[in-house]
Amino acid sequence: MRWEFLYITFVLLLGCKPEKSQTTDLEVNTLYTLLLPTGFTPPDIPADNQLTEERVALGKLLFHDTRLSIDNSISCASCHLQSLAFADEVPFSFGINNAEGLRNAPSLANVAWQERLFADGGVPNLEMQVIAPLHDPVEMGHHIPDIVAQLKQDPTIQHMSQLAYGREFDTFVITRAIATFERTIISGQSRYDQYLYQGNEAALSQAEKNGMDLFFSEQTQCGNCHSGFMLSDMTFQNIGLYDEYEDIGRERISLDPMDNGKFKVPSLRNVGLTAPYMHDGSLETLEEVVLHFENGGVGHPNQSELIAPFELTEIERQDLIAFLNSLTDETLLSNSAYAP
Repeated sequence: MRWEFLYITFVLLLGCKPEKSQTTDLEVNTLYTLLLPTGFTPPDIPADNQLTEERVALGKLLFHDTRLSIDNSISCASCHLQSLAFADEVPFSFGINNAEGLRNAPSLANVAWQERLFADGGVPNLEMQVIAPLHDPVEMGHHIPDIVAQLKQDPTIQHMSQLAYGREFDTFVITRAIATFERTIISGQSRYDQYLYQGNEAALSQAEKNGMDLFFSEQTQCGNCHSGFMLSDMTFQNIGLYDEYEDIGRERISLDPMDNGKFKVPSLRNVGLTAPYMHDGSLETLEEVVLHFENGGVGHPNQSELIAPFELTEIERQDLIAFLNSLTDETLLSNSAYAP
């Protein structure tokens, strides 16, 4: 994410505060209850953007609305496909004018629990994140005041805005509503979950159980970073993907050379669906990913000490990949609550 977008986001969000003259009383809304999978802790919800049915409905409508792009060609859902666990299938998603983006689109599943959005952690919350793709000239290429002016003319949008936030459709509403919908995208019904949290011993095959043991072993150390119910510790790590990084990662935000090549540890939930992998989509298959870690990275100066060579037999490698595929949540892909 470019620095100018961070600046625009910050400036705009400063002005996105509730208008005291208009009601935001939750009594006019129906509280939305997140159905948390077993093993999940409740996410933090901003005090000024509590979840309600009306806000989620408006956010869902906007998430799928192509009018958010300047040429009406793409929506948020264009790069975050439900059939792919709200990720994309190409190394870099394409924006307006068929322009190629900067990084591989991450899955939005369980984004309510994500800390510091984007691979470099440059945005602190979902409300601020919404603005970045809208203004990015290679993504949606629009300007939020123009989007607001256009959509305010839509009586459905205007009515839903009043229901959800007790105010006319504006920047505050568009950022909060989309963020609210995104917080409802929850994935926690994989066969791994059924085995670990629901006590279904038959949910995993023996090969998948062997792969799980390898994943959390001292031999591979995968579980050191991919931990907890999110299967990510949310830290930033250099995994030795390159000798020199064209995309410098976390360093773009911190300006610290020690952060060169560091990217946020991704959640591995639904990883079998979210190829290609890495921040730049440079690894096409899970087997390539496993082989990278087996080889121990290229030895970049900032490479994590956890990235060290190890050796797997072909059977062990396939077991590990089988376990990774068991993290797929089929219910997420067909949940009509997220469909347009």
